[in-house]
Amino acid sequence: MANLKDLRTRINSVKSTRQITSAMKMVAAAKLRKAQNRIIQLRPYANKLHKLISILYNNLTEEEGNNYSTVRDEEKILIILITSNRGLCGSFNSVAIKNAINLADNIYKSQINKENVHFLAIGKKGADYLKRKKYNVVDTKNELFDSLSFQTVAPLVENIMKQFINKEYDKIELVYNQFKNAAVQNITTEQFLPVVINEEEEGKQLPLYIFEPDKERIIKELIPKSLKIQFYKAIVDSFVSENGARMTAMHKATDNATELIRDLNLEYNKARQNAITKELLDIVGGAEALKK
Repeated sequence: MANLKDLRTRINSVKSTRQITSAMKMVAAAKLRKAQNRIIQLRPYANKLHKLISILYNNLTEEEGNNYSTVRDEEKILIILITSNRGLCGSFNSVAIKNAINLADNIYKSQINKENVHFLAIGKKGADYLKRKKYNVVDTKNELFDSLSFQTVAPLVENIMKQFINKEYDKIELVYNQFKNAAVQNITTEQFLPVVINEEEEGKQLPLYIFEPDKERIIKELIPKSLKIQFYKAIVDSFVSENGARMTAMHKATDNATELIRDLNLEYNKARQNAITKELLDIVGGAEALKK
């Protein structure tokens, strides 16, 4: 059994850890509430816009702006991995990284053998792992989470769309955690480009819309905007999921620390009682020796 000094040191150490995890839980909860409102407001707009784009794509020719949905031979692949800049959020980062690696090694095995699979890492944790494992990371965008907004994300999306149009990549995939609730995040692999037509929209005729000023101009404006919104939604989803995962992880860590402190206090009290009993026995033994 450990001595009393060691037990007191351990108890104080665990109490300090519990204070840190409790504070981190509260910070993550505050960030989660703010970010959760953002994704709740964004999702209906993004989903409706994507549905409208799916209908329009069925009625467009490549000359009218349908080149974002052009399917080409999948020779050059870009995988965009979205993780976090910090840890202490459970399996949030490891699940996303594992999914991206499986996608590259299994689905695009032939392309990766030809070194035609590139990674764009958004988040320090994913970037560090991919570089450590010698994957081809063409760029990192860890700073996006410092001031996350549509304005900061839009230039990145424009560059990605330009790379697809210029045939630098034939297919672009997104890997990220989609927020469900504070305790659950669904790992998602989503094809960003070429644009995927929803099956329920495929074959539908374009409703009788009136285009002002003209169809071509609206299409050129609407399609890039839709892609930017979809990309921004994925990053916000990941950001909200990160804070939900961190809040849950810190809540569990705080509970575990409380339970450990209770066990250590019990062990300390037993050790203290044994020490007092031993001292009493020594005193009684000494008194008996004096009598003789």
